Amino acid sequence: MHRSLVGTLLLVLTIGPVAAQQGPPPCSAPEYRQFDFWAGSWAVVNPQGVQVGSNTITPVLGGCALHEQWQSAGAHAGFSYNIYDRASKRWHQTWVDNSGLLLLLDGTLSDGSMVLTGPSTDRQGREVRNRITWTPITADSVRQLWETSVDSGATWGTVFDGRYVRRK
Repeated sequence: MHRSLVGTLLLVLTIGPVAAQQGPPPCSAPEYRQFDFWAGSWAVVNPQGVQVGSNTITPVLGGCALHEQWQSAGAHAGFSYNIYDRASKRWHQTWVDNSGLLLLLDGTLSDGSMVLTGPSTDRQGREVRNRITWTPITADSVRQLWETSVDSGATWGTVFDGRYVRRK
């Protein structure tokens, strides 16, 4: 009886991890692919067609997140991590840059555009609402529109309007 129990235990310890790995891979649900249109290496131009920066968005952590690396045509640079949060069923972005700005944004894919919103505080100490919308134009271009409101969303002003053009 003792040998049988030891043999069964060894079999379970050997096969158990293999059986556990046979489920679907992490982050494989379709929701995790909703922001993949933004992945790539991009030249970013303003509405007048002037290049204002470059951005590289890379899938990381086995496709569970997107990592953004922004560099303006000047000295401004920043990074973000973007992930679909299965608990809240919303997308989340954490943005940090070399001006000391931290943005925590949340949102969803809406009518083909990714729309993320969140609060921040401006240099005068006022609460600001941020709304950033990414809209695919073609397979090789995306529009990013960043708007802010200081009156609880009654009016919005444009902070950034950029067209991403995929680098070949």
